[in-house]
Amino acid sequence: MEESKRKRLTGQVTSDKMNKTIVVAVETTKRHPLYGKVITVVKKYKAHDEENVCKIGDRVTIIESKPISRDKRWALDTVHS
Repeated sequence: MEESKRKRLTGQVTSDKMNKTIVVAVETTKRHPLYGKVITVVKKYKAHDEENVCKIGDRVTIIESKPISRDKRWALDTVHS
């Protein structure tokens, strides 16, 4: 089987108030270019959740998808307990 070329991100659900949409906060660490200090960067993504199964605090994996709406370019892949 060949591996999918779509990007996958893992993060935590911060909002589930919208119908069929969740907001996922993804934390990444990067080094400051001049000073070398490690900085934690949090970016929020809106993802499509067809069955409304996710709740706030769930750890999820989202996968890149075709544009679903103006803001949604990601879809729910798996929910980690």
